[in-house]
Amino acid sequence: MRVKLIILTFLAIALTSFKDGKRAYKIFDQNGKKMSYEKLLKKVAEADVILFGELHNNPINHWLQYELTKDIYNKYNDFLALGAEMYEADNQLIINEYLGGHIDYKTLKSEAKLWPNDETDYNPLLDFAVRNQLTFVATNIPRRYAKMVSKQGFKAFNHLSDEAKKYIAPLPLKYDDKLPGYVEMKKMAAHGHGMNGDFLAQAQASKDATMAHFILKNWVEGRTFIHYNGAYHSNNYEGILWYLKQANPDLKVATISCVEQKVLDALDEENKSLAHFIIATPETMTKTH
Repeated sequence: MRVKLIILTFLAIALTSFKDGKRAYKIFDQNGKKMSYEKLLKKVAEADVILFGELHNNPINHWLQYELTKDIYNKYNDFLALGAEMYEADNQLIINEYLGGHIDYKTLKSEAKLWPNDETDYNPLLDFAVRNQLTFVATNIPRRYAKMVSKQGFKAFNHLSDEAKKYIAPLPLKYDDKLPGYVEMKKMAAHGHGMNGDFLAQAQASKDATMAHFILKNWVEGRTFIHYNGAYHSNNYEGILWYLKQANPDLKVATISCVEQKVLDALDEENKSLAHFIIATPETMTKTH
């Protein structure tokens, strides 16, 4: 009896410690209902395209991107294509040379336009593609063209050559300036950014449209395309998702959004319905850059 009591006491302590322990993340559905990683994995694996909307400097987001990619490949579908906002379309040749083992990371770093946190946060995904001989797509519009649009609007595209336009979604771009995400961007510009709000929103749309274009260009039936992008590009079922659905209404898309909260016990009201699935991490989480 005494042994049983000791075992029950230790079990109670262990359960209490787990309950009160610090958690690195919690997963919720769009209604704020808690869910397990295993259920998230199973649900998103049913999609044709997964838009993993990250916070760029959050280490837990990057770790989960890698784990989700690995687990989908190992458990559900090894016919994968990966793609990322962080690589620009005019660097695809260099990316392909790295994927093929023709150049090393030092050369990639010197030749391509990499983000400052690439080595820790995105290169592991590239290397996963290398090891498993997967397609990895540089989906984003070259930043110089997006910058032109932020200053001149869509008319900036009129000055580009046919060669340059290969790295942009087909023109003219569809554009709905009433979408809440673009409306919010206009408001941001009006509050001290010193930029034309309409042009800023159009620059954002040119990124969204181009990423959607290169996702669809590299997706075929039966393939799962996992795309890594800033959460703002797919939050509220807009941005990239809007353009994907404009081109292919039947495409099955799963969106993930990442947020930071003071506490993780429940999903904050303002974070509900951001995406099909929401990953919350503590506000105090360390940053990658």
